[in-house]
Amino acid sequence: MPHFIMEYSANLDDDLDIPALFEKLNATAIATGVFPIGGIRSRAIRCEHFRVGEGDPENTFVHLTAKVGSGRTPEVLKEASDKIFETFSECLKPVFDRRWMSVGFEMIELHPERNYRMNNIHKKLADKG
Repeated sequence: MPHFIMEYSANLDDDLDIPALFEKLNATAIATGVFPIGGIRSRAIRCEHFRVGEGDPENTFVHLTAKVGSGRTPEVLKEASDKIFETFSECLKPVFDRRWMSVGFEMIELHPERNYRMNNIHKKLADKG
């Protein structure tokens, strides 16, 4: 983990370079040293139906959620969150500067007893090392 889930308004299709954004978010998550590389996932959900603010069709939104496993201190999560939001904001700045846009980010810590996973990517990465 983290799992990055980005929702965005469909009227941003021509403005977002989602692969480049995810490349930078993943690199930032790795650079924090907080998250195992094999657990990082990124995905985008295009929202065809949306309404932002008063309903002006030129209004846009992007919201990023990072779901993370439990066990880290609040201070560690805050520092990682700050770095991720900084990268996210920098990537969106060119669009933000010319479009009406709402940008949001939240980091959610998953419950340690109700979060189930299977992942063999960690082993693959260890074998490469």
